[in-house]
Amino acid sequence: MARYSGADSADAAAAFADEVFATIRTGATRVTDDGQRVALAARDVVPARDWLSRLGLRKLARPDGLECPTDISCEWIPAPYQELGGGDYGNHDKGNRPQQQKIEYIVIHDTEGYFQPSVDLVLDPTYVSWHYTLRSVDGHIAQHVKAKDVGWHAGNWYVNAKSIGLEHEGFAAQGTWYTEAMYRTSAKLVRHLALRLGIPLDRNHIIGHDNVPGTLAANVRGMHWDPGPYWDWSHYFDLLKAPFRTLGWPGSGLVTIDPDFATNKPAFVGCGSDPVAPCPPRGSSAVILRTAPHPAAPLIKDIGLRPGGEDATMHISDHGARASAGQTYAVADRQGDWTAIWYLGQKAWFHNPRSAPTAKWATGLVVTPKAGKATIPVYGRAYPEQAAYPEGMPYQTIAPLQYTLAAGQRYAVGNVLPGEYYRAVTFDGSSPGDWTVIRGEKKYVQFQFGHRLMFVDLADVSILPSPI
Repeated sequence: MARYSGADSADAAAAFADEVFATIRTGATRVTDDGQRVALAARDVVPARDWLSRLGLRKLARPDGLECPTDISCEWIPAPYQELGGGDYGNHDKGNRPQQQKIEYIVIHDTEGYFQPSVDLVLDPTYVSWHYTLRSVDGHIAQHVKAKDVGWHAGNWYVNAKSIGLEHEGFAAQGTWYTEAMYRTSAKLVRHLALRLGIPLDRNHIIGHDNVPGTLAANVRGMHWDPGPYWDWSHYFDLLKAPFRTLGWPGSGLVTIDPDFATNKPAFVGCGSDPVAPCPPRGSSAVILRTAPHPAAPLIKDIGLRPGGEDATMHISDHGARASAGQTYAVADRQGDWTAIWYLGQKAWFHNPRSAPTAKWATGLVVTPKAGKATIPVYGRAYPEQAAYPEGMPYQTIAPLQYTLAAGQRYAVGNVLPGEYYRAVTFDGSSPGDWTVIRGEKKYVQFQFGHRLMFVDLADVSILPSPI
């Protein structure tokens, strides 16, 4: 079994084999992509662990301070931190987290490339950085940046300063790269980090790169879409031991998206070189959002992705009309087998039949504009007010995105956060106020506005119980 893993190190091969035998002992069932149900009855087996030595695999040294659980394969391949001349440096920033600033998010990426070339990229001091790279075949992990330091991975400095980034080998348009071995080691690592750092195991804090907002209106179109609709969020959270369980009823005001991954197969296109060719039918975490409760109705519009107001498409990379498993939204309407949620300022309808639901009723808190406010601005970062900045330190403008939150609409609350800005602009922290966190009086509400999380000023909104 260790040989079958394809791993090149003894600990990676052993971790893979251990997971296989653990599955044999507990049993498992799965529906394949072509609809066949496969069942493995539980069996009591005792593997011959001493056989591992016959493979003669390399043994990795595990240095002190490696931030991985001990039962997975992990090595330290550090990202460089060095000056590049002309005041430039790379490829991450020094920090003192969580003592100086709480880590709120763990961001799930895919590499859009192979494991070793991706590791080579993070070793380039002129490139960007992330904290961990995970290998598809066996789930082996390389750590590059310590949790205390800030990686350059999310495309949003506010999120970077408050997150840890995990890059998973693979291609978002080809879900077969997301192997069970990689899901399992990734989940063990994320659970280990979340428990150590006090990060809640929910979709407000364990997010995809595709859930990170643009910082400014001009940045929205260029934000990434990985790990994409083929990442199995429901299975991943089962492995995190935090399954999507909710308490609610049709009038409880919220829904948590959770389609059956195996049978939910949206008709995506563009997975190969032809942008309009149908993708192979494949299980997905995504539900498709329409302008009316009918399968032929147009898709919802995202003015951030298409400023001209065009409809979204079914291209695999176009997430402008999708909600994903584990995300929670405020209910806007119901009609027959269809449910509408508030999404980017619109009623967005998805098929949610009682016989095969694609979402679960939930309860919680919702945010809505305060009485008397017709609309309020929406932000892609939660920065403090200008008065919070020390004299001589450049002010980071609080600039709204192109969206607004209108009166009468409700959105699911994910968190209430202080306005913060981590200043890190020099290699040695020599700039005035460098390597410090600026905090002000302003507070923000993180909420589920569209496919991406966003923020509103707490002073602009009321937070209410979700039941209608």
